[in-house]
Amino acid sequence: MSTTVETEGALETRGIEQVPDHERTARTRELFPTWVGANISVLLLTMGASLVVAYHLDIWQALIVALSAPIVSYGLVGLIGIAGKRGGAPGMALSRAVFGQRGNLLPGSLIWVARWGWETINAVTGAYAVLTVLDIVFGIRANSVLDMVTLLAFVVATFAISGLGINAVQRCNKYAAYVFGVFSVLVLAYLVASTDWSEVLDHGAGSTASVITGIGMIAAGGVSWIPSAPDFTRYLPRTASSKAVVGTAVGGAGVVVLPMVLMGAVMAVSTPDLASATDPVSFLGEILPTWLAVPYLFVALIGMLLINSMSMYSAGFTAQTLGFKVPRHWAVSVNAVISLVFGGVLMLVATSFMGSFIAFLSLLAVAFSAWVGVFGADMLRRTEYDGRAMADTTRTSAYWYRGGFSPAAVAAWAVGLLSGLMFTTSDWFTGPLARNNVIGEYGLGWVATIVVSGVLYLVLPKPAVARPATGRPAEEPAGERETLAV
Repeated sequence: MSTTVETEGALETRGIEQVPDHERTARTRELFPTWVGANISVLLLTMGASLVVAYHLDIWQALIVALSAPIVSYGLVGLIGIAGKRGGAPGMALSRAVFGQRGNLLPGSLIWVARWGWETINAVTGAYAVLTVLDIVFGIRANSVLDMVTLLAFVVATFAISGLGINAVQRCNKYAAYVFGVFSVLVLAYLVASTDWSEVLDHGAGSTASVITGIGMIAAGGVSWIPSAPDFTRYLPRTASSKAVVGTAVGGAGVVVLPMVLMGAVMAVSTPDLASATDPVSFLGEILPTWLAVPYLFVALIGMLLINSMSMYSAGFTAQTLGFKVPRHWAVSVNAVISLVFGGVLMLVATSFMGSFIAFLSLLAVAFSAWVGVFGADMLRRTEYDGRAMADTTRTSAYWYRGGFSPAAVAAWAVGLLSGLMFTTSDWFTGPLARNNVIGEYGLGWVATIVVSGVLYLVLPKPAVARPATGRPAEEPAGERETLAV
């Protein structure tokens, strides 16, 4: 991230307030390592294995899934990221312009709670990476006390990076992307040389429904980043290319998701237990030689640190929009404590990590998608955001609307959320419409959520879009508007 007046120090102190134009000097190409870092997760290997073991896909169908999922999910990440350069503020602060000052508390609270689960999953995976390295290198076996010590160390490290702010997050992502690339090539080369390809290629094909469901499963992780996209684009100038914002999101995610999902699918042919392992990390020590497994686990650990740091960074903004009157870095600490508590429960109590993870992903995608549908539809009509109105949480705000709520946005969000849940199936919850229809059988509950909430918002009467108090013209260059339309 280019240095700005605000972020040139070690600690970023800006919260949810709008970034002044003279400080918005970032470049779109610097977003590429951000979305690489957001996907450096060993869980992608496990999900790739699930495509073969649970969904019964062959390697070519797994390739379709690995190509399609980042295009679908991170295409949406990039599109919503355009709002960041338009408004110069975090996603959940911009959301006040859509839902109203009080109405925004509804989707904001749900997204904040959903982040607890996402950060818990990442923290536990990072702790498992540490435990596996200790076992391989020093022969130290895991126990309940060591589980909690490694989890605590991981959460503290995550808090330190996310608490420092965007400069620390972006700088870590940049270097991690290079390191990850090197070791991924080594792992890929090892698999190419050691895999029985006849067994891989002879694996039977699965159904079309399973392919589509698999795309949804892999894409769900990307969907969780959509509300956070403006958090990382708010330092871009208003004139930054919208195509580049979308392209860097899809490209950064794709270069990680594609090879890791395929590697997981290949690994599963010889190690089918990978898809249902209680510990989603230790299998690397069984599949790879020690000289490769240990450094790759360190890379995986760094990746999980960065993913959780980015999530907690955004969660700090969400907490501030919910009314936490504390600096951003202290708002981050709330999520750190929650992920520590929930992570301890998951490590000590859960019997199937992957089962819990996939069940969580299916519900996570729906929770985020209801907001995505409404906010994305609103972007079709709103090209600027009033910084003063976003910061003003009283009745004088231009975004107060009716009693602090935008009836159209809140109604569309609620109906979309309910509709998506009705079509969703998971180990924890099955909606009444999740059977005997294409949407439910193909795992498209989150897609239905986006469509229902977005279309309903477009057709309902909405409050007038207030002209920004800054007096800036409420128009973008024609090229930018055309890009969004595409």
